[in-house]
Amino acid sequence: MATVRGCNFPDDLYYNVENNVWARREADGTLTVGLTSYACSLAGEIVSYTPKKVGKSVEVNKSVCTVESGKWVGPVKAPVSGEVVAINDAVQAKPGTINADPYGAGWLVKMKPSQWDAESANLLTGAAAAQAFEAKMQADGFGGCA
Repeated sequence: MATVRGCNFPDDLYYNVENNVWARREADGTLTVGLTSYACSLAGEIVSYTPKKVGKSVEVNKSVCTVESGKWVGPVKAPVSGEVVAINDAVQAKPGTINADPYGAGWLVKMKPSQWDAESANLLTGAAAAQAFEAKMQADGFGGCA
C-alpha cells in the first residue's frame, strides 16, 4: 500500500486522481467504487450519502452519488461509464463509515462497467497513482491526512 502525506492508497485499486475516486474490479467484472482517503480528509466528516438508483446508467466523470459534509456538498464521479448495480445501504444509514473505512465498508456504489477496456486506460494504479496524488496534493497545498 502506498502512503502519500499520511493518506493510504491500496495498490490493488484503480484511481481517478482528478476526481479522488477509486475502483476495485471484482471477480464477476463489476466495479466497487468509493472515495479516496484524501477526499475524505478534504471533505471532513461525511454526514449524508445520496446514491443514484440501481439500474441508472452513468457516464464517465458524471455523478454516481452525492455526499455532504460540514464543509462540502458534491458529486462523487464515476471512474468509468456503466450501470449502478448496487448501493451501500449501511453507508446510507451511517455516512461516517465513508471516513472510517473508505476502501472497505465505506464503499459507495457497485457498477457494471460498459466500456472498461477503453476507459480504464485513464485510471492509475500503484506507484503511478501515488506519484499523481503527491503532485495533486502539492498543487492543492494539502498538508496531509490526519
